[in-house]
Amino acid sequence: MNLLIILAEVGILIIVFLLLRWLVGKLFKLLVRLSILKGDDLKIKILRRNITGLLLLSCIVLCILIVGANGYLIYRGENPQQYTIALIRRIPSGFWVTLGIGLAQSIGVVIAAVITLKVIKHWLKIASNRAKNLDQNTADDESIDAFFTALNQRIRGGIWLWVLIACTQFLKLPAVAPEYLYIALRIYLIIGVGLLILKAVAGIVDILDVLSVRYSSPDNLLRFYDRLQHLIPFLKRCLEFVIYVCTVTLVVQQVQLIAKLATFGLKIIKIIAIIFISRVMFEVIYLLLEEVLFKDQDLTDTQKSRRLTMIPLFRSLLQYLIYFSVAVSILYILDINPTPILAGAGIVGIAVGLGAQTLINDIVCGFFILFENYYLVGDYIEAGKAEDKTVEGTVESIELRTTRIRHPNGQLQIIRNGDIGSITNYSKQYIFAVVEVYVPYNSNLTHIYQVIEEIGQQLKTNDPDVLEPTLVDGVESMGESNLLLRTLTKVKPGKHIQIQRSLRKMFMDTLLMEGILLPAGNENREN
Repeated sequence: MNLLIILAEVGILIIVFLLLRWLVGKLFKLLVRLSILKGDDLKIKILRRNITGLLLLSCIVLCILIVGANGYLIYRGENPQQYTIALIRRIPSGFWVTLGIGLAQSIGVVIAAVITLKVIKHWLKIASNRAKNLDQNTADDESIDAFFTALNQRIRGGIWLWVLIACTQFLKLPAVAPEYLYIALRIYLIIGVGLLILKAVAGIVDILDVLSVRYSSPDNLLRFYDRLQHLIPFLKRCLEFVIYVCTVTLVVQQVQLIAKLATFGLKIIKIIAIIFISRVMFEVIYLLLEEVLFKDQDLTDTQKSRRLTMIPLFRSLLQYLIYFSVAVSILYILDINPTPILAGAGIVGIAVGLGAQTLINDIVCGFFILFENYYLVGDYIEAGKAEDKTVEGTVESIELRTTRIRHPNGQLQIIRNGDIGSITNYSKQYIFAVVEVYVPYNSNLTHIYQVIEEIGQQLKTNDPDVLEPTLVDGVESMGESNLLLRTLTKVKPGKHIQIQRSLRKMFMDTLLMEGILLPAGNENREN
């Protein structure tokens, strides 16, 4: 009889252990479903194994204690059955009634939760199908399915946590148990809702992006959207950070020990908002500037070049101004007075300026180049100091410190404004395409002059870049067996190289047809 009592007590303990092990398994399965913990499956499994091992160890220790205590009672000559019955009788009779009612209520809540979850799953499936049928061209079926699947998981987890809280209240467990479970439920709901909002916001932004592209036209404001579309990824990142910060802030507020840290959440959100607004303002102002400057379609080439030159400079100044304003605003948000910092920065700037004379020289030269109109973007120039290697090509951009010049061969040349030196600008008003032609001594110069002028007249008729027909400037020099004639053709700025090449070919073909023999090894030189 005593042996049966011991076995019954050990059996009850084992049943309790199995029940706890089942609850732990359900809890960890719920954690695995959380998307924020999907990357930590291995750690969760290790933690689950450790907790199960601890419960097993506790069960074994309690079993040993039960067997030892009953053995001790038998050794003292006491009856374990009577001792156990006396121990049970000490428990008030109302406890068993309360326990039975609590168990019944708990079972009822679990059954209601199961039914509710099935109904919710059914209606969420219907809502998912209707959402996918709203607009076949903009709706992403995979993202919609992922959203409703995540929503179902969050609702499922929240309901089971609420069931656990209700069971602790029905079973009259200590008040601390439901209190901490309520905290866990709030944290779970905050994280779940935050992740759902994150998915929903990403989907909404994508749909609005597609609709904006579809309905944009030259007659409405959406015509600018194509030039602002590159801000969409930046918008998504900012919204993600804001949602994460809000979620963490609300979670921190639920824990009394660290609730004061939640004040930093609002400051971080303000900083993110300032950064995003500043970026949007920069792009919008730059867009409006281009729209205003190039709205007039009747601009001359010089006016276009001047405006193309000023836009990058204004962009740089605007960028530095916005960065400075953002930095000062962030300091104010962090409750840091920027005045001492700016004063210190001014002193440091003076010290650096005294040692950075080259930098200051480059900036000053850049201002003079811009305001005295030495050259503009699109001009073909040759620049450099006499003792250094000169550079030539088309000006691509003029910045405060440097000028970027694209050589005709394709390489990009970057020269400091302080090292520009002397400048030869081939793009001011007009330029002469100078071509030199070698002819034999016995040539009829009058006839050759007439042929060259006829070629020049023909070129002016066919090429809009030629401003005046070709003229023969005269005999440039006399060699041992030939004469060097110099011709001038007035052309548009920067077109001289192209016209020189065309003239050389036309001179060669025409003079050969006229029977004028050019000396062997003749080279047409270019000035």
